[in-house]
Order: sequence, then C-alpha cells, then structure tokens
Amino acid sequence: MSFANLSSLAQQQPLRLLLINAGEADAITWAGLVQPLRLAAAQLGREALQLQTMTPAQVVLAQPGWHIALLVADEQQSPLPAEQARAVIARCRSAEYWGGVGAGVLWLAKAGLMAGVRIALPWALYADTEDITERAILTPHLFELDGPHLSCCGGAASIDFALTLIEQLFGAGVQATVKESLCIERVRGPEERQRVALQARFGALQPRLSEAVTLMETNIEEPLSTDDIANLVGLSRRQLERLFKQYLGSLPSRYYLELRLQRARQLLLETNHSIVQVGLMCGFSSGSHFSTAFGALFGNTPREERQRKLQS
Repeated sequence: MSFANLSSLAQQQPLRLLLINAGEADAITWAGLVQPLRLAAAQLGREALQLQTMTPAQVVLAQPGWHIALLVADEQQSPLPAEQARAVIARCRSAEYWGGVGAGVLWLAKAGLMAGVRIALPWALYADTEDITERAILTPHLFELDGPHLSCCGGAASIDFALTLIEQLFGAGVQATVKESLCIERVRGPEERQRVALQARFGALQPRLSEAVTLMETNIEEPLSTDDIANLVGLSRRQLERLFKQYLGSLPSRYYLELRLQRARQLLLETNHSIVQVGLMCGFSSGSHFSTAFGALFGNTPREERQRKLQS
C-alpha cells in the first residue's frame, strides 16, 4: 500500500499524532523521528497538527483519540514489562494508523499483531525473529505501510520516515521547509532497502535466496528471466517462487521489477541521464512500459520524478 493513502488524514483538523518513547531520549531512532515532526508542528500550528510525546507510563493514563500512534525504541532497548507492554500496545492500537519504529516493530510482532503484515525491522534484530517469521512478512525496506500498520527500521531511516509522513500529511512545501531546517537534501523512500538486511537475515539460513537477489542486483540493465535465476542458484522455478513468497512476500519477477524501478528512481534523482537513458540502463526497452511501471509503483511518472529534482 502506498504512503499516499495517509493523505486522507490531512483533512483531520487538528491531526493528532502520538509518539511513545520507550527508549533513550538521545537515541538516533527517537531523535530522527521526533525532530522533523516537531519542526512541522511549529510551522503548522496546533490547529493543524498536535504532536504528543509520551513515555509508556504516561500513555497508559492518557485518553485515546489519536489519528497516528507509534511505539518507538532503539534496537538495543530491552522490552517493556509484560503488563505495561499490553497496556501501551492497546493505547497505540486505538489510533487509525499505528505501528512501531526500531525495536517497537519487533515488540508488536512478538505480541502477534503483525500476522501477514509487511514490516520493516532493524536488520540487527533479525536474529530475534525466529518465532514470528510465520506470522509477519519481514521486508528489507526502510519503512512500510500495510493497511493501518506503520513500521520503520529506525536509526537514520527514522528521519526519512518522519519526512515522508510530513509530505504525505501536509504537502511537499512543509516537507521542504523542514528539510531546509535540517540541512537534508534527499529523502529516501519507503521502497529503498537496508543494504545489510538481506544478508543479515537470509545469508546463512537461505543462501540461495540471497544469491538470487544478488544476481538481480548485478543484472539491472539486462534482466535475467526467473527461470535463468532459478537455474543459476540450483532451484526449480517453483522452489524459487516459494522462497520469495515466504521470506520477501513477493514473487521473484515482482521483486526484480521493483529493484529495477528503485534503481531508476535513484538515477533520475541523482544523475543527469535522460529519462530514455535511465529506462534503458534499468532494463526497459520500451519508454511506455517504463513510465507505466514507474507510475504504478511510485504514483508519479519518471518525468514528474525528474521535475522534483529540478525543483529541489
């Protein structure tokens, strides 16, 4: 699901956003999330955005009524006591959109609340997921929106996550002002990946899956067929598709297409190659196919994406 679905919340006046800090105040996961949102709140005023930050002890006593609620903790943070965790999660789930950032994502998944949901988890916590892999779909992305569920891997990605929320809720102009205040040039999108995540999660347990993704990453300009990849890693097509579906929540062909489109988006934003050149460099021989596929994934055309670069 696209983050653009959050734009419907912008009609709420004021929009109430709750951040529950279950970790340290100086952790980058928390600071990276809260600072952009505080700047946006200062710019918009309380009539547009009411940002509340609470500790777990405080939120248990608070009255619900939030539009978005996020449970935030750095990856090194120890879990909350069981009784308090249940109360905090209940408050969090009362919001229209809810989820976690950093270790908060793992706690929600371990509570059984992410069954069949795509979640972005810090790669350093992947070793703690053996008992939830059948119930949640771990992705290597920086952040995810799946139905009402929000998740972000934390760390520096918290900044990108917060800025994406700001853009979708309040527009590119507000986001641009916050970016300027923070001296940030580029915001990574939800589709971008934690570079270490795949190897950390699957390298030892599923070496053939890891090898298949590596083949995709190194064959962007001239894509391989699913059958070719399966043969190269020593699996049948059906076995390969089963691995991708189980661990990445996608078919190999779809995952490969998104990988190529992510590379195309990066080239459009970071280079001066023409749109036609970018399409060819990412394995699209047809300009119309490139534009259609790009629009389906990102919600805008390659030309509009390039225009964003020129305007920034």
